[in-house]
Amino acid sequence: MRICRFITGDDPRFGLVDGAGEKIAEISGDPLYTRIELTGATHLVEDVRLLAPVIPRSKVIGIGRNYADHAKEMGNEVPEEPLMFLIPNTSVCGPDDPVVIPDFVTEVSYEAELAVVIGRMCKDVAPEDARSVIFGYTVANDVTARDLQRGDGQWARAKGMDTFTPVGPWVETDLDIADLRITSSVDGEPRQDGTTADMVHGVAELIAHASRAFTLLPGDLILTGTPAGVGEIVAGQRCEVAVEGIGSMSNPFVADEQD
Repeated sequence: MRICRFITGDDPRFGLVDGAGEKIAEISGDPLYTRIELTGATHLVEDVRLLAPVIPRSKVIGIGRNYADHAKEMGNEVPEEPLMFLIPNTSVCGPDDPVVIPDFVTEVSYEAELAVVIGRMCKDVAPEDARSVIFGYTVANDVTARDLQRGDGQWARAKGMDTFTPVGPWVETDLDIADLRITSSVDGEPRQDGTTADMVHGVAELIAHASRAFTLLPGDLILTGTPAGVGEIVAGQRCEVAVEGIGSMSNPFVADEQD
């Protein structure tokens, strides 16, 4: 089942997306918290504005260096345990939303990732029970200010600024994630082409590890890392990221035009 969040000019609503990704059957309420009921209204995807399918009430948990080839290209070793960092929920935006590059940032990178959506409150989840707390999966771009990442010594600003976590186009609730292709392109030029099969730490391990440290809440996102091929993107360019079995999402990058 594919669940999207969209707007047609009024308040945001949720809907079920058909297999072709063309039609939306509108549903009532928030599927993370209430039973899904069809309203009877339908829409074409091309006629609505897709929003981030979920806005975390609490947090986004990023995982660093979870693909050996990416760790190598960045000059880093693969960590023995999952390397976690927190991203504020205010960084989340949706498909086609502009990623705004602040005027104090000089080097920005894209990172295509599979994102896990947590479905219920949980703590100390065993790896074998991880599937029971997953609501579904979506696509994310873990945008990173490399200059701040190097200078700050930690990653809060580098990855957590407003609009730096595009998510979409919808949540897929039923998906075998063992070997999914992950890609990115900038202005149509291919940049990344990897597979979830190359994750150092799998999704079940990531959920177990994160939930030992933090209580996970419905709507929390876990970004699972990015394959090799990351690189710089500048204002005026557009980045598309995709995960097999879910779909693709693209966002323009723009300069912050402050007076």
